[in-house]
Amino acid sequence: MHDELSGPAQPTTATTAEAPTIKRTSTHDYGYYRKAFAGHAMPFAWLDLDLLDENIRAILGRAGSKNVRLASKSVRSVAVLRRILAASPVFRGLMCFTAREAAWLASQGFDDLLMGYPAWNRDDLAAVARATADGAHITLMVDSVAHVEQAESVAREHNVRLPLCLEVDMTLVVPGLHFGVWRSPLHNADLARPVLERIARSPNVCLDGIMGYEAQVAGVGDNYPGKLAKNTLVRRLKGRSIRLDAERRAAVVALAESLCGPLRFVNGGGTGSMATTRQESAVTEITVGSGFYSPALFDNYREFRFHPAAGYAIEIVRIPAPGVYTCLGGGYSASGGAGKDRLPSVYLPAGARLDTLEGAGEVQTPIHYRGPERLALGDPILMRHAKAGELCERFTHLACIQNGVIVDEVTTYRGDGQCFL
Repeated sequence: MHDELSGPAQPTTATTAEAPTIKRTSTHDYGYYRKAFAGHAMPFAWLDLDLLDENIRAILGRAGSKNVRLASKSVRSVAVLRRILAASPVFRGLMCFTAREAAWLASQGFDDLLMGYPAWNRDDLAAVARATADGAHITLMVDSVAHVEQAESVAREHNVRLPLCLEVDMTLVVPGLHFGVWRSPLHNADLARPVLERIARSPNVCLDGIMGYEAQVAGVGDNYPGKLAKNTLVRRLKGRSIRLDAERRAAVVALAESLCGPLRFVNGGGTGSMATTRQESAVTEITVGSGFYSPALFDNYREFRFHPAAGYAIEIVRIPAPGVYTCLGGGYSASGGAGKDRLPSVYLPAGARLDTLEGAGEVQTPIHYRGPERLALGDPILMRHAKAGELCERFTHLACIQNGVIVDEVTTYRGDGQCFL
């Protein structure tokens, strides 16, 4: 077991060429994984290093001239974060999801850590201040004067100057619809001005960057099977949002630089919006996380498809009827609005499916399958989580497969004894 994976994807730089759509590698079928996982106690989480490396190359191809910041919440493994960062100089820095996670990652040797969400608790902010005093560069996220003054107070106590990132809201609001997520209250440059002016007056904090996350573009699928009307509406809303978001982000960046001086970075986008976010001249970096593992929710995008590089295996322990295989465990649902798309999905063998009444259960998961594979007690059923990083909250290790064999087993955050949310 290690905290570093050897043999990362061949170092490269991004190009302006659009990466081709990825299709499932034909050799990585059920038989391939069943042979590789033979004898490994289930349930367990797995990571296909060959497919991870292909996803890395595809993401580099989609980044254009922008740097890529890794979203740690979508990876949640120190070893995997290091492997991705080592693959190319285009990958720079991490976006963290809590202050204590950022401080811990700094203790593991990572630098250029951007908080993706505000922190308020003074003890959490103090952990960042102590890491800063020890030489780490952790940038706090703010979207209000109150956030700035809280960070300022803690920075003063610890005799450090804390860098801040101002988050601007990228939501598209149309009559009867809030198309986006509830994040920052700063919808435009006028609303951002008082916060920027407060930062500019402080000797204990400084403005490091601007972030605008267009979640409604990056994180909403637009190619769901059998939902033509919904897909069409989402695409139209995305198109309108993309235009307005670019204007809004550019206006706030111009104001910020006039009040606070040059910015170190301007962050935007996500896995699902790389092709459009990279076209904005104001943006210097794009945050990407889910694309590396490519969970099930990311199957529903029209413009791209990455390889399903991570998942988990559950063991057949009962065969209650012909074509029904009941597995131990498996009920790992994703966060977000409750719906079928938050359930795990059966990946392999191809054609297998969950039972519509039982679904994926805490202690047992029945699978329906009548395909060509001959399944028996003790065989694995391969599942995919709906979201990326939440898979690692369920398991302490990732079994890493390469060229058809398990070559390593690395810890997740949970395996390192860490639980941040």
